Amino acid sequence: MSNITDRLNKVLGTLNSKTIAIEAHKKFVSVTPIRSGNARRSTKLNNTTIDANYAYAQRLEDNYSKQTRGKGMVQPTIEHVREFVFQRTGIRIK
Repeated sequence: MSNITDRLNKVLGTLNSKTIAIEAHKKFVSVTPIRSGNARRSTKLNNTTIDANYAYAQRLEDNYSKQTRGKGMVQPTIEHVREFVFQRTGIRIK
């Protein structure tokens, strides 16, 4: 295959919604505060949607826990996905 074909295949594989969702889910769980472990255990990937299915998810996102360092879980996840795409493809996402 040509170099451009290899690169396009890499871009398409990286920008696949399932690939992005899996990477986002891993990051989201890793930045979810942990006390009892319930929040991390209860955060599931449902097809391409991250479900934070516990009563206090919004409180954690709103920095109720000092463990979120004032960023919640969504913003670090978005930043991570942007960096993941850039590292894999050389394409910057705004």
